[in-house]
Amino acid sequence: MIGKKIKRLRQEKGYSITELGRLADVSKSYLSQLERGLQSNPSLQFLAKVSKPLETSIDYLLQETISQKVKDNELDEEWKVLIRQAIEDGLKKEDFHEYRKYIKFQEWMREQKKS
Repeated sequence: MIGKKIKRLRQEKGYSITELGRLADVSKSYLSQLERGLQSNPSLQFLAKVSKPLETSIDYLLQETISQKVKDNELDEEWKVLIRQAIEDGLKKEDFHEYRKYIKFQEWMREQKKS
């Protein structure tokens, strides 16, 4: 979970929740909820802010979550078929990476509209 990873990094740095919230310019109550698992889907903007004082990257914060989702879900047959079809249609890894960036950007835009 992202919250557990943030908490571990925060504690390694010796920051309190209040201090990390101040350094990252984020709500300490939201940060607390994230660390306790009450919130689980932080925006990319939030992760960018928090990653700086923790001296880490957004990719690092997300990596465990992505790996865990793959372990939890494993690729079902539908995913396998979709991947095979995409490759057959000429989709390259670079294209897939660009698409993922676009999806993350769209999610960030939705979060901005909510704020």
